[in-house]
Formats: sequence, structure tokens, C-alpha cells
Amino acid sequence: MRFFQTLKNIWTIEELRQRLMITFLLVLVYRLGCQVVLPGISPTDLQALQNFTNRSGLMQLLDMFSGGAFSQASIFALGIMPYITASIVIQLLGMVLPSFQKMQREGESGRQKLNQYTRYLTVLILLLQGPAYLVNIRMQVAAAVGEASMGFWTIAYLTVILAAGSMFIMWLGERITDRGIGNGISFIILVGIIARLPQAITFEFISRLPGDSMAAGGLVMFLIEIILLFAVTVGAVLLVQGTRKVPVQYAKRIVGNKQYGGVRQYIPLKVNAAGVMPIIFAQAIMFIPITLAGFGSDGTGSGFVAAFSDINGFWYNFVYFVMIVAFTYFYTAITVRPTQMAEDMKRNNGFIPGVKPGKKTAEYLDSIMSRITLPGSLFLGVVAILPAFARFFGISQNFAQFFGGTSLLILVGVVLDTLQQIESHLMMHHYDGLMKDGKIKGRTTGSAY
Repeated sequence: MRFFQTLKNIWTIEELRQRLMITFLLVLVYRLGCQVVLPGISPTDLQALQNFTNRSGLMQLLDMFSGGAFSQASIFALGIMPYITASIVIQLLGMVLPSFQKMQREGESGRQKLNQYTRYLTVLILLLQGPAYLVNIRMQVAAAVGEASMGFWTIAYLTVILAAGSMFIMWLGERITDRGIGNGISFIILVGIIARLPQAITFEFISRLPGDSMAAGGLVMFLIEIILLFAVTVGAVLLVQGTRKVPVQYAKRIVGNKQYGGVRQYIPLKVNAAGVMPIIFAQAIMFIPITLAGFGSDGTGSGFVAAFSDINGFWYNFVYFVMIVAFTYFYTAITVRPTQMAEDMKRNNGFIPGVKPGKKTAEYLDSIMSRITLPGSLFLGVVAILPAFARFFGISQNFAQFFGGTSLLILVGVVLDTLQQIESHLMMHHYDGLMKDGKIKGRTTGSAY
């Protein structure tokens, strides 16, 4: 009953109701666009592409990120990943180029300039990925039916359509952020993942039915898989919400070297301050080899391309794991600034008991972040490569992608962030929240785009 009362409270807040409706309508536009097939693509072409996608684990992953638009040869086939890749490059440039660092410190005007550069770079990436995707369709059609008619000018104008589709998705994401609920880009990725979940569960259930040629262990095995999926999801929630509290004493009055009065508060340093960003960063980079190879000619490739196209292989998962650990430290360094935190505490007459204010406090906070980030990054990496272990135990590729990896962590992180925004609206209007304690801890120091 309390849950239904909370839903009633949500509907009674006009601003929140409007934001939810706008979010729903924009998501509906996105899902309808995923069903619009590129002009000139016949059912035979589409079937050849879907067969190729089902054979390749990496292509299935790309298809999941695009909400099925990749295998549908949709105008949204390239999805939002080119924008995320461009954002990664711009953030990396902000670490090494003084001009970009200056823009990062200029506030809103600098952020707008960086966003503009990100859009330009997104278009450039789309102009590279679009032809690669279309050439892949031509190769799959040629392999399936022995002929494929897609000349230079056809590829050129279809590339423009694909680029326009991805830019439109980016615009939808920005509108959701501004006028809806949640982070728009992350929400679009979330919708694409959720759209694949029912199909994956249904296929896994059918494959476990007695009499199916793929059945192994029957319905008992399927039940065990669901329990394990729930356990991994709980672990992912704990990873996203885990914190280490640092006590800070704030003085009310200072006379000479003595501090009088005051109150003790806590700084919650997150075990995983980077959120799901390391996963998204690493995944975007792991897509680069297959993009440069034109998505492969037969779904297998050879040498380097083959190693980094097999998402169940050792080298793919090893490099993926290392990159996640590295990106966790990188993104934590961007979002958590111990020097600034130490200066803010000193300015407000605050100090950590037993630690001198200023530089010593910054070093102390930095050492704590380094220690708690290590287990957080390792656990994040392990969760990310769990789908490969699930495949080893005979779970189907589609369903295995939800046993950790990018999909699960994005689901958990984005849902918690969205619930936190709804929670804040409810509390602002003095309504009970969605949880008993009225608090949902989201990712406060980093978020997916």
C-alpha cells in the first residue's frame, strides 16, 4: 500500500509529473526511431545482418547498446557510442593540453566550448563508423546471397542519414537531461539495454526446457541462473553505493590557536567514485579495433582483430579488465579533488582530527582515496568480465551479458541516479520517498553522460 501511495504522491507533484511525461515521450520517439530501417535495405539484407550479429559476441554487444537498432539496420544503428567516444577523447585532452584545462576552469562558458568540440568530434567519428557499418552490411549480403548493390554514392548518403540519426539521439539525451528525469545519455543507454532483457530471458528459458537441443540442466539450472543474477545485481548495488566516512570537526569560534565549540560531520568518500564511467570508457575503446577493421568480413577476422573481437576470449577480457582499473583511477582523479576539499575545509574552520589543515589534509584524503579506489576498481573489473565466465558455464550469449558487465552496472547506476532525483522532488514537497528511510544513495561524484 505504501508503494502505491508513493506513486500517488509522485503524480500529484505537477513538475515531477511533467518531467516524467516528457521523459516517456522522448524515450518513445527513440524507440520508434530504432524501428525505422535505412532506405534501400531489403528484408534479405536485414536477415544477413541479423545472422552476422547473432554469430559475433561483440556485434551483439553493439546491438545491445543501440537497443537493437544495429541489427535492424535502423537510422539509429550507430547509437550513442560515437558521442561517448568523443567525450572520452575531449576529457583526455583536458588532462594534457593547457588550453583545454583552461576551458575546464572557465565554468559554464568553458563547458559550452568543450561540448561544442565534442559534437564536432562526434560528427568526425560518425563519418568514419558510418561507411564501416555499411560496408559490413554489403559484405554480409554478398556472403549470404552472392550479390550486393551498394555503390559509393549510396554509402555516402546513407552515412549522412546514420550520422544525423546519432546526432538526433544525442539531442534527445540533452532534452531528457534538461526537461526530464535523469541523465539523458545514460537513460537512453539504459532503455536500449532494458529493451533486450525480456528477449534474453525468454530465449534462455526456452533453451532450458526439456526436449530442446540446447537444454543443459533444465529448469533447475534456469532458476539457479536467476538467483545468481540477483546476487550479482546486489553486489553491483553495494559497489555503486559503498562509501568510507572521514570525520571532520568544524569549529564555531577560533581564538589564537584554540578552537571553541563546533560540530562533527563526515565526508563520504565513495569506494567507486567513478560510477560506471570506467566501464563505458573502456567499452568504447574496445570497439575501436572492430570499427577500424570495418566490423570484420565474416565475424571472425584474424590476428589482432580476432583477439579483440572475441568478447569471451582471454586477451579481450584481460585488456578490458586492466583498462577498467586504469580508467577508475583516471576518472576518480578528475571528479574527486583532495586539494580543493582541503582548502574548503580550512576556509570553513574545519579539520580532520589528528591531521594538520592544508597540504597534510590533502595528502591524507588522497591516500584514503587511493586505498579505497583499488578494491573498488578491482571489483568493478571483475563484475565487468563476469559475462565471459557465464558463457563458460553454458549460459547463452544474450543472457550472459546481464551477468555483470556494462549492462548490469549501467542498469544499477542509472536507475539509482534516476530514483535519487525522484526522491529529491518528493522530499522537497514533504512527501515520503521510495525507500523506508527516504534516502537513495546515487553516484554523487560522477555520472554517465
